[in-house]
Amino acid sequence: MEIVSRPYEHPHVSSLVERLQAEYVRIYGAPDDSPAETEQFSPPRGAFAVGYENAVPVAMGGWRFREDGRAELKRMYVVDDRRGRGHSRSVLAWLEDSAAVAGAFAIVLETNQRHPAAIGLYRACGYTEVPPFGYYADDPLTVHLGRPLPRRTATNS
Repeated sequence: MEIVSRPYEHPHVSSLVERLQAEYVRIYGAPDDSPAETEQFSPPRGAFAVGYENAVPVAMGGWRFREDGRAELKRMYVVDDRRGRGHSRSVLAWLEDSAAVAGAFAIVLETNQRHPAAIGLYRACGYTEVPPFGYYADDPLTVHLGRPLPRRTATNS
């Protein structure tokens, strides 16, 4: 899989976000309405990436800086028929490296107890519980995870 930096308004991102929102409707009965604005995922405030198999967009994810200097993961997704191939781990590694190079000292995320595969992925990649934050801080089904990032620069990444 090839991972390419893309603006949040890129058509491939939009298409994958639509698929992700449809999955949220299936799971929760409604789309995710947490704020996600284009400029939040543009350097230097954040980044967004799409993973391609044979030029077909199959995975995505982004991060944005929080006010406390941590990066927050958003919109991690792999299309159904491409799951189980390590694409999530690849996109996650790309995002972590990008955030570290940009100066984030840690990375955090919100997921939900109804996403056991996502929780398993993040825990396997070294994520542990962090204090609640963000849009879903008061939701009892939300799982808040994070991990420190190594110090990196564009030349040693």
